[in-house]
This record gives sequence, C-alpha cells and structure tokens, in this order.
Amino acid sequence: MAKVSVYNMEGKEVGTIELSDAVFGVEVNEHLVHMAVVQQLANKRQGTQKAKTRSEVSGGGRKPWRQKGTGHARQGSTRAPQWTGGGVVFAPVPRDYSFKLNKKEKRAALKSALTDKVQNSSLIVVDELKFDEIKTKNFVKVMDNLKVEKGLVVIEDNDPNVVMSARNVEGVDTTQVNTINVYDIMKAKKLVLTKAAVAKIEEVYA
Repeated sequence: MAKVSVYNMEGKEVGTIELSDAVFGVEVNEHLVHMAVVQQLANKRQGTQKAKTRSEVSGGGRKPWRQKGTGHARQGSTRAPQWTGGGVVFAPVPRDYSFKLNKKEKRAALKSALTDKVQNSSLIVVDELKFDEIKTKNFVKVMDNLKVEKGLVVIEDNDPNVVMSARNVEGVDTTQVNTINVYDIMKAKKLVLTKAAVAKIEEVYA
C-alpha cells in the first residue's frame, strides 16, 4: 500500500494515510485513460454543425451555357462546388458524436488516473476542508498553504461553503466523489482529496 502524508488546512503535516492498492495502486492502462478522455469530450459536443450541399443551395437549375463551342469548360449548374455560392462538397450535417464505454473500462480508467497521480506525487490528502462562511479569500489561503496553483479538489459530499468559496478561484475546480471523472483528474496538476473523500472512493471503487 502506498503511504502519503496528510496535511491540515494550514499546510502542516499531521499524519499519514495508507491508500488501497485496489484503487490507487493498479497498473496504469494508458489506452483506457485515453478512451475515457476522448469519450467525455465527444459526449460534450453539440453536433449541430450544418452546411448545404449542391442539392440544397438555391438556384442553379439551368445549364449556364451550352455543352460545346463556347471555349469554356463544360458546366451543368452555377451551384456546383467550384462556383461562388455553390454547395459544399462534403458538407457537415448534424450528428451525434457520443459513444459508450463499458462500466468495467470506466472504472479501470478512473483507477489508472488516480494511480498516475500517486505515482507522480501529484496527490495531496487533507484531513478536512471546513469553512464557517463563504469566503474566497479563505479558500485561496488554504490552496496557498498546500502550494496548489492549479488543481482539482475532491470532497466527500456537497459542502456549499467549500464549493462557493472556490467558485471564483482561477485554475481550481471542486467536485464530489460521485462526480469525479478521468478528464478532470488528468487535466489537474494537483489532485486534492479530503480523508473522507479517500475513504469513500475506496469504498465505491475497490
């Protein structure tokens, strides 16, 4: 089991925690991590792009000039792709870019992403994150204490004081255990987990 230090909100080390090898010590599968990231980005796409083909643009019903004898190249319509105002050759049409990954593949990708953070010393465990009020300055101070400039903060359950305090902090996002995903983990330079979040992740994904 990997051992990592546990810090308090002042940035001081207050102990250590053993991370489960079933979640934080698996063999990293780069292919599944890549597929999970591609899937999330693909599922976000609107797929509403549209352009007209030569059959959809208006006009061009008459042959512009006779087939032979003019010295020009033969033309059948003024709305062919080579004409100004003509249709697009392979015009994009609205489509669904989303695709599915198996549940086991998703879980394996998430475990690989978490393991990667542990291996690269990019995972920070905090004993707790508690704020008496919604104040951005307090959250920024905690991040400064932990030396986190850009990262993802994962808490066990929704805590409005933490979430709202972090909302305007550039480069730092917050999420809950039940909404963590591979893309956000891999994008973050530092992954900050509370002890309660670690316990819940191990309970859900072990």
